[in-house]
Amino acid sequence: MMSRLQWRTVYNVNSTMEDGLDEGNSDWMSRLPEEYLDVSLWNLALPGSHDSMSFCLDVCSPVLQSESCVLRGLDKVAPCWTRRCVSRWATTQQAVLSRQCDLGIRFLDLRIARKPKDCCNLFFAHGIYTRITVKEALDELATWLDAHPREVVIVCCSHFHFLTLSDHTKLVEYLISLFGPKLCSSQDNPTLRSCWSRGQQVIVSYDNQDMAQDHPELWTGIPYWYADSPNPEKVVAYLEAQKRKGRPAGFYISGLNLTEHAPYIFFHPLQSMRKMTTKALAVLLGWVREQRPGPEVDRVNIVCCDFVDVSHFCDCVVGLNYKGGVDRNKKRLACQSAC
Repeated sequence: MMSRLQWRTVYNVNSTMEDGLDEGNSDWMSRLPEEYLDVSLWNLALPGSHDSMSFCLDVCSPVLQSESCVLRGLDKVAPCWTRRCVSRWATTQQAVLSRQCDLGIRFLDLRIARKPKDCCNLFFAHGIYTRITVKEALDELATWLDAHPREVVIVCCSHFHFLTLSDHTKLVEYLISLFGPKLCSSQDNPTLRSCWSRGQQVIVSYDNQDMAQDHPELWTGIPYWYADSPNPEKVVAYLEAQKRKGRPAGFYISGLNLTEHAPYIFFHPLQSMRKMTTKALAVLLGWVREQRPGPEVDRVNIVCCDFVDVSHFCDCVVGLNYKGGVDRNKKRLACQSAC
């Protein structure tokens, strides 16, 4: 398992750029006012990272079999060019997992895959596979949680690429053995106070219905709203349209992540996901600042973004929990926990 310092060195994490960004958020949950402690977690505003492990994509690994036949064909003909291009557009984070948590991220989007010719380990994937294994990442998170005993993190395991039943079984067993009593049961209505009283810090959403049904420690998949567009104005318009339909009753995600399409990449050969996201942040964070958490139909819960370390995204989302006098009314918030 690589240490945090090794991760910074191997993946060239720019600590100078990160300095000063959301530095006060490593324990933001433990500092929320008393009246927030009995509010259901799905009625709080929680910052999340989209494709949390994409900071360590491996350009020596093949393109995923689930990608288009055209892309897989290019990978066979010109693997070096194809994989670097995929990496440029599939990399959506550049901060290591523990750094994301230090910034205030409390929702981790983990997309898990079996790498060809590796029968011993599971990895993460987004277009191509990662260098870091699932075990290494989960161990890093467990270490971080031990150092921050009053913080609660939602771990979303999804987009399983070519996992067998045996893979699922071993992964779930490892999750349960690693986090043990820290796991919050899917039968609970989690609040900060209830989690603290039981020593619970981890909510595992597992996007495989059979496994989730067989294990009360696992939660089913969490709805993720995303616009599937490279245009930030269209992303905002989509999220507003979804809000008018009404938010789900439990956890749900508003995705600020942009999506590139083949024609867009073709006409922007020198661009990357990072450049595209950075240009869009003013519009996307402007929308975030106008939101509020809560059980009402137009309220937000988890908000996910790309490149969470290059802006004050986490500050913006955490700050939503303090907005408005009506949301600070203790009696009203107590009622929210039942919703």
